Amino acid sequence: MAIIIGLTGGIASGKSTVSNFLREKGIPIVDADKIARMVVEPGEYALEEIVRTFGKEVLTAAGGLNRKKLGQIVFQDPNAREKLNKIVHPAVRQRMVHEKNIWLQEGNKIIVLDIPLLYENDLFHLINKVLLVYVDKQTQLQRLMARDGSTEKEAQQRIQAQWPLKDKLDRADAVINNGGSLKETEKQLQHILERWDIQTPS
Repeated sequence: MAIIIGLTGGIASGKSTVSNFLREKGIPIVDADKIARMVVEPGEYALEEIVRTFGKEVLTAAGGLNRKKLGQIVFQDPNAREKLNKIVHPAVRQRMVHEKNIWLQEGNKIIVLDIPLLYENDLFHLINKVLLVYVDKQTQLQRLMARDGSTEKEAQQRIQAQWPLKDKLDRADAVINNGGSLKETEKQLQHILERWDIQTPS
């Protein structure tokens, strides 16, 4: 039987780093963020619904989604964020399950679903194990400001749009503390895979 791992964390927690380590080990990754970008491309139903809900001002001159403009609307307004989520999340889930099933049909025994909002959207039914990437709140804030060039207020708004990382610890089957070096992160990951008796393809 295949093991489906739900990889999650918080914004700027370093989840992508862990995802890359898993990919290097030959484990298939179904990436919710990448799929979320795909489902709002021109011609996709989700983009049409976003325009119907928020107006044409959320489009670029070329007809694509103006993420910055949409972000300014939804990060400041919980109701607007909920409307957006009701459009995008079902489309993302449907495509994630489709990709996972393709990997299963190809005979893969370990598949990682990289889902930033695993807890927020209660997607535990899609997975067997939760792997949480954790950093303390101050590290998360500093990394986000450095990564995106955002102000402290902007970074705080984005962090507060998700559950606090400390509130996610209880339901995690394993936790990687990503406050140290890349080598320490990879060592923790390897230890977890061994504990779960997972043999990686490479």
